[in-house]
Amino acid sequence: MREFMNIAKALADENRVRALLALRRGELCVCQITELFGLAVSTVSKHLSILYQAGLVESRKDGRWIYYRLPGQAASPAIRQAIAWVEQSLAGNPCSAADARRLDDILKTDLVERCKRPCRK
Repeated sequence: MREFMNIAKALADENRVRALLALRRGELCVCQITELFGLAVSTVSKHLSILYQAGLVESRKDGRWIYYRLPGQAASPAIRQAIAWVEQSLAGNPCSAADARRLDDILKTDLVERCKRPCRK
């Protein structure tokens, strides 16, 4: 029951759901996700922390940067099913499509250059 409740709470926020959908493209740095949403780094980090605690994302640190990705096949069936449900439910959603287009542009920018830019407050 606890796993279900953590997943449900994590999915109860639009920005967290958008982050999950963005991570379908592969591993992203916090600065890329911050740029995508136009939110403060602290806000994005909090959202990602909630997703991480629920098991919906995995992370790794490389120097001063933290990268997030969707969990692999070792994730529990509940986690895999929740992510699949989000993807299926929002396939073709205009907001998701707009995020995907914006993410295309973000991914064209060199990661080192992107992360050197001043953070939003």
